[in-house]
Amino acid sequence: MYAIVRISGRQYFAEVGSQLVTEKLPLEIGETVQFDEVLFIGDGEKSIVGQPLVEGSSVTAEVTDQFKGKKIIVFKFKPKQRYRRKKGHRQQYTRLMVQSIAGGGGSAKKSRSKKTVAEEATPEEA
Repeated sequence: MYAIVRISGRQYFAEVGSQLVTEKLPLEIGETVQFDEVLFIGDGEKSIVGQPLVEGSSVTAEVTDQFKGKKIIVFKFKPKQRYRRKKGHRQQYTRLMVQSIAGGGGSAKKSRSKKTVAEEATPEEA
């Protein structure tokens, strides 16, 4: 099951067990947050499109990290004027782990399935 959710004015593709990197959110690491602005829910067979939101649906995620992105150099230059300015910027981000998607007539949760011995075995070569 997957969903398109709006977080801080941007749209993100969320699947159960996947990670999202968003703009910095004022949350602590390990905190669980629920997003109610779900625009679309699908599972391959059935899909629900919101008008503009899917009623009664939500995406639950856990904050796993607060980090800074790659440094970006801003360099201003005007030729023949002796004007040079160099600045650096590092954007702050929040990493979220999607735990469950609820609503739209069903729900999905992160499940840890154990592989059987037959699944782990490699197929025979022809």
